[in-house]
Amino acid sequence: QVQLVESGGGLVQAGGSLRLSCAASGRTFSSYTMGWFRQAPGKEREFVAAITWPSSKKYADSVKGRFTISRDNGKNTVYLEMNSLKPEDTAVYYCAARALWGMSSFSTDYDYWGQGTQVTVSS
Repeated sequence: QVQLVESGGGLVQAGGSLRLSCAASGRTFSSYTMGWFRQAPGKEREFVAAITWPSSKKYADSVKGRFTISRDNGKNTVYLEMNSLKPEDTAVYYCAARALWGMSSFSTDYDYWGQGTQVTVSS
């Protein structure tokens, strides 16, 4: 069983930055593919970014060049650095863990989810 706890959300002006963190429990963190997803009001949950071990990364086109995903296996933590934020980035951001090795942008491929953290970008 893996527990995920996100932090770092908040209110920021357009063009600003935020860094989300996701702390994971469990001794096999390094073997998990970790992903970030987001869900805006009235919309479906969508893929944002994912990272495998050792460091293969994938991004949604909408965030490429602005967001960076990284992980610190020593701290069992995955990060999402978000720069040049836009109002359309406003959403609840969820951290997810996939027990099977391999990159995926599909939410159904992830086994564990955090409770989410709100990111609001004002114009």
